Amino acid sequence: MKIFKKIPQEVPLTPILDRVSYPADIRSFSVSELETLSNELREFLLYSVGQSGGHLGGGLGVVELTVALHYLFNTPYDNLVWDVGHQAYPHKILTGRKDQIQSIRQKDGLAPFPAIHESEYDAFGVGHSSTSISAILGMAMASKENMPDKKHIAVIGDGAMTAGMAFEALSHGGHLKPNVLVILNDNDMSISENIGGLSNYFSRIWASKTYKGIKKSGASFLKPLPQAYHLARKVETQMKAMVAPGSIFEELGFNYIGPIDGHNIKELLDVIGNLKDFEGPQFLHVITKKGAGLDPAEADRIGFHAIGKINSITSDVLPKPKYQDIFSDWIVDMAKNDKDLVAITPAMREGSGLVEFSKKYPERYFDVAIAEQHSVTFAAGLAKENKKPVVAIYSTFLQRAYDQLIHDVAVQNLDVTFALDRAGLVGEDGPTHSGNYDIAYLRCIPNVILMTPSSENETRLLLSTAYNHKGPAAVRYPRGTGPNSSIDPTLESLEIGKARLVREGNSSIVFLNFGALLDQAEIVSKEMDMTLIDMRFVKPLDEELLCKYLNNASMFLSLEDGSISGGAGSAVQEFCGRNNIIIKSMLFGIPDEFIDHASREEMLDQAGLNAKKILNKLKTLQE
Repeated sequence: MKIFKKIPQEVPLTPILDRVSYPADIRSFSVSELETLSNELREFLLYSVGQSGGHLGGGLGVVELTVALHYLFNTPYDNLVWDVGHQAYPHKILTGRKDQIQSIRQKDGLAPFPAIHESEYDAFGVGHSSTSISAILGMAMASKENMPDKKHIAVIGDGAMTAGMAFEALSHGGHLKPNVLVILNDNDMSISENIGGLSNYFSRIWASKTYKGIKKSGASFLKPLPQAYHLARKVETQMKAMVAPGSIFEELGFNYIGPIDGHNIKELLDVIGNLKDFEGPQFLHVITKKGAGLDPAEADRIGFHAIGKINSITSDVLPKPKYQDIFSDWIVDMAKNDKDLVAITPAMREGSGLVEFSKKYPERYFDVAIAEQHSVTFAAGLAKENKKPVVAIYSTFLQRAYDQLIHDVAVQNLDVTFALDRAGLVGEDGPTHSGNYDIAYLRCIPNVILMTPSSENETRLLLSTAYNHKGPAAVRYPRGTGPNSSIDPTLESLEIGKARLVREGNSSIVFLNFGALLDQAEIVSKEMDMTLIDMRFVKPLDEELLCKYLNNASMFLSLEDGSISGGAGSAVQEFCGRNNIIIKSMLFGIPDEFIDHASREEMLDQAGLNAKKILNKLKTLQE
């Protein structure tokens, strides 16, 4: 493997890669040509992501594995499913999208993750973790009768193996026993460091056709002799346990092979080439390095998970704080005042803003890995014993713990605070990561308080309000930066359900803002001389203020960075219905459709959630 010291800024020469339009083109290559192809693919990936920005580390780690899989399997006929999809950039390059790769994550460009609408080589759409094994099991069972020769392969990262869904699928796969291959891309040695020569030797033996033949014939011979058969099986199991960490997968019904070196093309071809023809469920443990081939990326796996454009213009002006930074400062400050505060995150320490907290209060910090369901019920258990848990979680990931939120937290009215990062449209990561639905799915749950801050300072105020409330409460805030409002460093709380009058207008139209788009609402309300109210709370609503202004208004507008269906505006309509307030309404929010990846601003424009689009719609109606 060729090692790079930095990301190239000029287009690299890639004569072997240039011969590849689709995977079929590489299947006549020699082993040495495949090794050269891997080096060129890695260099081209470095250059491309350097130009476009995007996920880098995961893709660098699976270059050789990607080449080997497309060489050995008949894709797209065979199903190759990448879990999560951060690691799928090399796959996209080899499957007809090389010339488009610099458009990834941009409006009208390539999707950030595999997407079935984009390419027939993307066998299954992904974004959230731990779905791949379930998907290939379904595919395998569906094609078993009519396409028995069709292969089904899942590549899942070690982090995704912490989610219960992956083990549910493994358990079911061991029961069904379809012909599937699950490849564990272990890029952190989190299962085992046992990758020495002896381990590789035995792995090759167990993946050999000779061994399989002996095992099959031996089993047939010994089965009439129960004691001898069980003794032989026990010896085999014990031998594997000495050199391989795969006993749990064996118990689940998979034939475990590994670990093997995921950067050794020849070894990958030998082992996977044999495994592809085995009957029943196979589990291959592959050791890779995240960021492999780029020295800085290997040294800083977190920092190089995703990068921005390397040639982007920098400014001497200090950047505005991100909402996650506001949360970070708040939770550290609150922890100083309350020794019972504990922080929980499902594997998003950096993204959620918990780095500083984890350093200052390591004994009060819990990273539960990619296990959102567990994170919520774990918080419920802490709260039951009088701790004050704060669950820092992306809005889109809380969807995975909806039952736990209702059953374990809300029903018992436990004191858990949810800091919902990445609420609303998130930008380049697209619809799988957008937090569009939290208002709709939270406001219908009894006992839950739901808040929508409009600025950095409001976020801090409402986080304190949620924390000091005795019961479940959620604060949703977007990705990125806000209006750069001045921040009061105190830990004051607001009265639950109290809105804020921003401006009094002469128009008979009242504008109700929910959340981070207040700056757009201000532009509209000033131009049309409307009364503007920053609602702050979706649940409970400020009923007193609503009655005061809506009873004397001809119409209300609502603005939210969330789903229109079941959202905050709908909550106001329901309130009006209950209180016999006869009034017209116009709701501005995310429409009933998935909005493709683009910048956050472009996505908001598409959804009609900026001042220009709102004014145009209002003026059209007045004509």
